[in-house]
Parts: sequence; structure tokens; C-alpha cells
Amino acid sequence: MKKLALIVIVFLTVSACKEPPKPVKAIESIDFKKGEHFLNLQKRDSAFYHFDRVTTNLKDSLQIAMAYNYMASIQSDAGDYFGAQESLILSLAFLDEQQPKDRYCLASNYNELGMISSKLKNYDGAINYFDAALKFSDDKDYKLIFTNNKANAFRKKKDYSKALILYQQVLTSTPKDGKQYARVLTNLAITKWFNNPNYQAAPELLHALEIRKQTDDLWGQNSSYGHLADYFSAGDPTAALTYAKMRYNLSIQLNSADDQLEALDKLIKLSPLNQLKRYFTRYEQLSDSLSTVRNAAKNQFALIRYHIEKEKADNLKLQKDNIERSYELSQQRIRFYLMLFVFLVGTAVAIWWYKKRKRRSEEENRSVLQENRRNISKKVHDTLANDIYRIMKNVEHSSSLNKDWLMDNIDNIYQRARDISYDIIADPDEDFQQQIAGVLTGFATENTKVVLVGNEEELWQKVNAANKQELKYILQELMVNMQKHSQAGNVVVKFEHQFNRLTVSYSDDGIGFTPGHVPKNGLTNTGNRIKLMKGDIIFGNHSDKGLQIQLSFPSV
Repeated sequence: MKKLALIVIVFLTVSACKEPPKPVKAIESIDFKKGEHFLNLQKRDSAFYHFDRVTTNLKDSLQIAMAYNYMASIQSDAGDYFGAQESLILSLAFLDEQQPKDRYCLASNYNELGMISSKLKNYDGAINYFDAALKFSDDKDYKLIFTNNKANAFRKKKDYSKALILYQQVLTSTPKDGKQYARVLTNLAITKWFNNPNYQAAPELLHALEIRKQTDDLWGQNSSYGHLADYFSAGDPTAALTYAKMRYNLSIQLNSADDQLEALDKLIKLSPLNQLKRYFTRYEQLSDSLSTVRNAAKNQFALIRYHIEKEKADNLKLQKDNIERSYELSQQRIRFYLMLFVFLVGTAVAIWWYKKRKRRSEEENRSVLQENRRNISKKVHDTLANDIYRIMKNVEHSSSLNKDWLMDNIDNIYQRARDISYDIIADPDEDFQQQIAGVLTGFATENTKVVLVGNEEELWQKVNAANKQELKYILQELMVNMQKHSQAGNVVVKFEHQFNRLTVSYSDDGIGFTPGHVPKNGLTNTGNRIKLMKGDIIFGNHSDKGLQIQLSFPSV
């Protein structure tokens, strides 16, 4: 793609052809693409603006160099030759002669510098630039074009012998049916005529014109008409005038002010007196207008660059402000992460402390449990075992055992055994759901059915250990009371947890409380326990029969 682009550049920058040059393409940025787009639309100010943005906003050195090349082309077309030279020198500064990828742009820059130097009549400088272009050109077609341009510089320098040698080299290596052949043939023929005024250059010039007509090369035809007008000026003024008019009309079609001026200059020299005033007036108008436009263009390019530099300065200031804001945001992030770190460390410490405290509490509970078991064992041995042993001996050795005495002693042992059971603390590691189920269903008989509702493991995870143990004793007391007094066939115990409170609903279909019933020790103890748990208990009969008890207490 680069090769094709550079061919377009150099073909269109040859002096004999006035088509606007196009520099080599690159991998384009958005501004680069916009610049090319506006240049194709002949909106050169807009194109120049976007190419200048490329030079200030991008970091790709090759693309910056190409943007400067485009800018130089626009400035050269506008007659700002010194500005174009400055842009080309800036382009060279971004290229590395040791980098193969830069060689195409280097060749294009040196060729353009040679063309501008020729326009400024610095022919020696132009020849040096064309030599540099040849040095960096690796393509045969490029070398032919640069050699043709170098020959043009020798011709304008009036060193016709060197120019002819170069033209002949190019012509022998160029296909005979294309635009390039017609261009070189025209240059060769006119140079031969300059070198020898008696040389018959018309056949070659007309042959070149015919090729250009066949290839629809309007810019080439424009050049041929100019050279034919020059050639016939001395020997055939009428033919010269015809070709000068043809060039003038075609230059108007091509919208080339420079070619119109050259054609008008020839028309002024060749036309009859009665037509001179019209051509001369048009020449002055066009010359003044072109001078004004080019001066305005020079100022416009400077103004565009000023705005770009101002935009760059504003962007730098904005970047500085952004950096400051970014710094402030980074400081805020640092503070946030520091607070988060402190929070996480604090959370970790709290979790560690909680687990440590829990382990200590579990160890204390196990110690209390072991101590409790030792005390219970001692009580059982001291208060129950001996009495039971005594009763057994009496039963064994007494020939006439008093039944009332035996019942009283067994009841006494039972009461003391129950009191001791209240002091037993269950192992905290035991499944409390199973403990409750065991306590309650243990009172089921053939005549009494016990149903549990809501006795789930998740429920008991929300209740602290102390309250669970107290509740077990309360339920045990209720079931004992039921078995002794209620004559119930069905018992339902329901557990619910709401708003950090546990509610237990007991109901049976027994005889219930008789009017004026006074609770005995068991139910009195139950009431005392529930008060210690900061809970409430409500006793009541069903509307038909049976007993209903509801108790609730904080779960934590």
C-alpha cells in the first residue's frame, strides 16, 4: 500500500504535471483519515488542521512525518514554499535513515524539497535533494521519476547536456504507451530544442500530446500545449497562438491559476493588438487575486498552527488538572483502603477474640459439667444409694412388710431423685433437638400420644445454652404433671421462634384444672424458672376440656 501511495506522490509532483501531490500513507489515526478526506474534497484548510493535530497529538514518529509531508504539499500548492520547506524539514526530523520502514517517506520528502527548490530557482540545491531521493529509493519506477525531476533541474539551470543524458536514460527504461513516457518524451524534445534552436521538436511534442489524449491525461495535455506554444512562437505564431488558447481554456477547466497566468502571458505576446487589453486586464486581475490568496493562505496556515498550539497548551493544562484530580482520588483511595484494612484487621481480631472466648466458655462449661457430675454422683451415693440399700434389706429380711411404709420411703426417694435431676447439666455438645424429643416422647404410653411441632435443629441454634437447659426442666415438669393428673390421651407441644423470642405452646385433651386449683411444687418451680429466664407463662383450660399452657422467653 505504501508503494502505491508513493508512486502517486512522485508522479503527481513532476514539474511537467500540475496535479496536487499526495504523500505516502501510513496506518492512520482518526485525524490522519480526516485530513486525507478533506484534502480529497479540496478543503485544504480543514485538511491542514487535522494533519497538524496529528503532529501534536500522536507519538508514532512515522505517521507524524507523513502528516508533515501532507502539510508541505498543501503549503506548496498555496505558494507558501518556505512554509513547505519548514514542514518537510520537520518531517525529516522524525525519520531514521537506518530504518527500512522510513525510506519511502525519506525519498518522498527529498523529492518534494527538490521540487520546491526548483520553484525557488535554487537548482543546485534541487539537484542535491533529488540525489538524496534516489539514495533512499529502492524501487526502479521511483528512481526513473526522481531522475526525470533531476533532469528538469539541469534543464532549468540550462545545463542541457546533463539533462539530455538523464532524459535519455529514463526514456529507454520507460514503456512507450503511458503517461510517464509522454512526459519524458516532451521534456527530452523541448530540451533538445533549447540546446539547438534548429532542432525539429514538433513531431516528438505532437506524439507525446497524442499519447496524453489517448490516456485522457488532462494535466499532461496542458503541459504539451504550453511547450508547443513555446516551440511555435518563433516559426509559426499562428500555431503558437492556437496552442496558447488551448492551454488557457484547459487551465481554466483544471482550475489552475498558475497555468492560466502562463497561458495569458503567452497570449499577450502572440495576440493581435485589439485582443491585448482583454488578456492583459485578465492577467492583472488573476495575478493580484492569486497573490492575495497565497498571502492569505500563508497567514491562514500560521493561524491554524497557532490554534493547534493553543489547543495543545489547553490540553496540557487539562492533563495537569487531571493529574492533580487523579492524585486526590488516589489519596482518597489510599484512605479508603487504609480504613478497609483497619476494619478487616479489627474484624479478624474480633472473630479471633470471639472464638477464643467461645472456646474458653466451652471449656468452662465442660468443667462445670464435670464438677456437676461429680457432685451429683456424690449426692446419689450419699442421699439415695444408702436409703435404697436400706429399703432393699427391709424387703429382704422383713417377714411382714408394711406397705404404707414402703410407699412413703419410695416416694421420698423419688422426690429427692427428681430434685437431683434438676441439678444435672447436659453436655453442651449433645444434640438438643434429640434431647427435647427424648424428654417429651419418653412420656408417651399406649394410652397417651405425644406430638411435637417445630422441634428443628435450626430453631435451637437461636437459643442460648442456659435457656435451653431451663426449658428442658420446665417441659419435663409439665410432662410429669400431665402423666400424674391430666388423664390426657393426646398431648401437643409446639415450638416457634419470632422476634428473638421462643414460644412454647402445650395443650392436651385431659381433665384440665379444676376450679380453685392451686399449683403444687412442680408447677410452682416451673413458674419460678420462667421468671428467672425473663419470660412469661399462661395457664388455662380449653373451652371444652383439656389444659393449655403457653410460655415464652428471650432466646438470647
